[in-house]
Amino acid sequence: MLSVASKFTPRVFGPQTLYRWLHISPRVLRPSPQLTHIDNTNGRLNMVNVVSKPDTVREATARGQVLLQSTEAFQLVESNSLAKGDVLTIAQIAGIQGAKQTPTLVPLCHPIGLADVKVKLWLDRELEAVEIEACTVCRGPTGVEMEALTAVTVAGLTVIDMCKSVARGATLSNIRVVYKAGGKSGVYRAD
Repeated sequence: MLSVASKFTPRVFGPQTLYRWLHISPRVLRPSPQLTHIDNTNGRLNMVNVVSKPDTVREATARGQVLLQSTEAFQLVESNSLAKGDVLTIAQIAGIQGAKQTPTLVPLCHPIGLADVKVKLWLDRELEAVEIEACTVCRGPTGVEMEALTAVTVAGLTVIDMCKSVARGATLSNIRVVYKAGGKSGVYRAD
């Protein structure tokens, strides 16, 4: 009788398999000096080696919004009357948790020591929307933009989850980095 271990042999997948899985042309992943996650010698994806980069204070701010598209849902969030609880507080906690899980969710993202994560949510009555902002800080060799973006996204998904019974058409949109500082590239501010 064969053991389970002998039935399975590890498989090594090359770039062609990746292209098929991702439904993209091999041309997309050709070596490029601009795409730091692609090895310039063989075109394979890799995590960027940051060991020689100096540790600096890095900051990032991201924003996004949940358009509830329902006056009833907006009023329930505003009055803190949804059956699932306090939408804004729970989404704030979820956003902080999301920032801490970024390297687990984004395959080539470095795990970094976050020094601070702040997530703010507020209501926009005119748009019937929940506005979200996340600010992240670390001291390290790589930036914290992905953590800020993940915080906004997870907070927004939490708002949608908590409101879905009364806001079936809610959308999470306009997620973007609006500020970053630290590292070689300096300061970025969205216009």
